[in-house]
Amino acid sequence: MAYYKRQREKDLQVWRTSSHRKPLLLRGARQVGKTALVRNFSKQFQYFVEINFEQDKDAHRIFEGRNLDPVQLCEQISVLYGIPIIPGQTLLFLDEIQSCLPAISSLRFFYEKNPGLHLIAAGSLLEFALSELPSFGVGRISSMFLYPFSFEEFLIASGEDILHKAIIKADPENPLNEAVHNKALGYYKKFLVMGGMPEIVSAYLSDNADILSCQTLLDDLINTYEDDFVKYKKRFPASSVREVFRSVACQNGSKFIYERASDELSRLPVKNALELLSMAGLIIPVTHTSANGIPLGAEVNIMRRKYLITDSGIFQRLAGLKVSDILIKDDFDLINKGSLAELSVGLELVKSAPYSQRQELYYWQREARNSQAEVDYLIERNGKIIPIEVKSGTKGSMQSLFIFIDEKKINKGIRASLENFTKYEKIDVIPVYAISNLYR
Repeated sequence: MAYYKRQREKDLQVWRTSSHRKPLLLRGARQVGKTALVRNFSKQFQYFVEINFEQDKDAHRIFEGRNLDPVQLCEQISVLYGIPIIPGQTLLFLDEIQSCLPAISSLRFFYEKNPGLHLIAAGSLLEFALSELPSFGVGRISSMFLYPFSFEEFLIASGEDILHKAIIKADPENPLNEAVHNKALGYYKKFLVMGGMPEIVSAYLSDNADILSCQTLLDDLINTYEDDFVKYKKRFPASSVREVFRSVACQNGSKFIYERASDELSRLPVKNALELLSMAGLIIPVTHTSANGIPLGAEVNIMRRKYLITDSGIFQRLAGLKVSDILIKDDFDLINKGSLAELSVGLELVKSAPYSQRQELYYWQREARNSQAEVDYLIERNGKIIPIEVKSGTKGSMQSLFIFIDEKKINKGIRASLENFTKYEKIDVIPVYAISNLYR
């Protein structure tokens, strides 16, 4: 599988040269490219040691002893793999670390006793392993969150660096040329159909797989994820997790109703399945907030949540959307009531957040008599609340957005749509493909 540039490469460079560097824990769902990212990064070091704890059981014995002293651990690893481990010259990569809990526990000691060593750990279903540890190196370990390809990364991988730079420079005062805007929309629709999973992106760009072939690869990927459900939790039926996972796709874009998830499962099993899927990184919660001030998380109602599937390609396969409709039609209102556009904006917001933060998503809804209003996303930027309403076409009222702006005394709102950059009164219009501009 071909490797394509990721935005996290810049973040790894910052980590590499930091004088306060800590062991780095690379976190994210399975098959989002964690191992490939580290292997590419390793080219900048003289030596590279990669330990895969799922494949190499001998490595377990090194960490399962009583002594977790980093110096001694490195000596034994160096002997086992025949590669020098020298601070500043060697990158030590502990992959699939969830399979060896003592190795996770050892990470905190490297910061204190071997701070010069570049150490990265990663793993599939890592969040489950972390939940089993009573203590997890607070203040001694850094985290970096990795997601499927963003639209920006997809553009760059497609060789469209100039288009990417043009989108970055554009704003409501300086919109794109209409032909350039339409070109960006064409790439965006392809991205929606295929999603950002590295295997799919590589197949399309390097192996010359057509879009229909990529749909089959997405089905295979979904099957792989669902096969993993048996690993989530002992005595919790994989079939129940699968049922809830597919219900999230069906209920995308609206408040999740537990009763619709299953005819047989009660509320508690559905709730547990949602938590497991969130831990695995396969779904992302969007929580209701009253939004009376910063931080947005201070006034949440966890009983009112939406959930997003972590990748648009996976979502459109689970939802059974018609690929030709997405690629050809100009209005997503005809496609699953526009929830695909709402999902894609939410995912881009998550991917655009600083690497060390797990971006929380919020929405706002008012249910007053004869006056219902809902704003799809709220984010915090520079100490201010920015409301974002997603429109699936180029038309549609912004009544909810204006209601929120008036009630909360907000200066400006964002409309994300298929339109070019423009402005309406207090509303800045940003194309759905450029929503990450909000983080610049």
